[in-house]
Amino acid sequence: MKDGQGEIIVGADSGLRLTMERVEMVSRSDIPVLIVGETGSGKEVIARAVHSRSDRAAGPFLRVNCGAIPSELIDSDLFGHERGSFTGSSNMRKGWFERADGGTLFLDEVGELPLAAQVRLLGVLQDGTFERVGGQRQLNVDVRVVAATHRDLQSMAAAGQFRSDLWYRIAVFPIYLPSLRERPEDMHALATHFAMRSAKRFGLHAMSPSIEDVSTLISYKWPGNIRELAAVLDRAALLGNGKCLEIEKALGITNTQHAPRVEDEHPVGASPIAPAGFPSLDAVNREHIKAALVATNGRIDGLHGAARMLEINPHTLRARMRKLGVDWKKYRRVSLESRHYG
Repeated sequence: MKDGQGEIIVGADSGLRLTMERVEMVSRSDIPVLIVGETGSGKEVIARAVHSRSDRAAGPFLRVNCGAIPSELIDSDLFGHERGSFTGSSNMRKGWFERADGGTLFLDEVGELPLAAQVRLLGVLQDGTFERVGGQRQLNVDVRVVAATHRDLQSMAAAGQFRSDLWYRIAVFPIYLPSLRERPEDMHALATHFAMRSAKRFGLHAMSPSIEDVSTLISYKWPGNIRELAAVLDRAALLGNGKCLEIEKALGITNTQHAPRVEDEHPVGASPIAPAGFPSLDAVNREHIKAALVATNGRIDGLHGAARMLEINPHTLRARMRKLGVDWKKYRRVSLESRHYG
């Protein structure tokens, strides 16, 4: 799915289905929105989706990283300043709110704002009025605020670290954005999207991730979420030089982590006792089939089915699944729900 700006939202019909349902619910209204999600999970993409589906789509969309503004410049950056209001202010300057007039202002990491700035932000949200730094004239703006945070603002408000009145004002309609770890069904589509983008950026032959690649990516913890995945696919494309995607190298996984060293191998005639925790062949096959089912939303037959990905006859795959206790229905459920809710 693409938003109104043409930006692709991968997983809109699967792992992000509930998130996108809430985006559709709130976009046409003008109430403040709070997007809650881990760092790197794509909060700006969701904020843009809210803006592009709203009546303000033709207006500006401006992003402010509240955690990156020096404390002494926050008022000036957000609300602007008059000429001569402080040393070095030789010209009048409009702040972010004035520049976003008629559109949407995305306040990323709003929990990083100091308490003094929160007071002024509350005033703008209440009646749309403010004064520039050093000014004496009240200005009016028509701005919709979409805020985002990775922090627990409600707990911060209870502890006096975030204004409770501001919390109630910006959290009218919260939208939860799941982490990449919570979206395994989207991994194949996301990895393919970023791999194709990397190939285009670097002028390389386009490569799609294999089922082994997807399985490896799903097993990784992704502390940096979507942002980290994009960087890993860039690295994998460059390391593969258009011939393959070097996913394991890009993740820092070495061959020694998957295979025993030569000096550790058993001599001829020795009893090959597996080390503690070494998976059985059935366990490996079971996880491999599960990864294929995740990537295909539980589909077994057809051009985009798991059997074709695994290069195996569908009847043979079903027989192995029965033997290994793999139930395709639990992987199919996401796809069925996605079609039901449209």
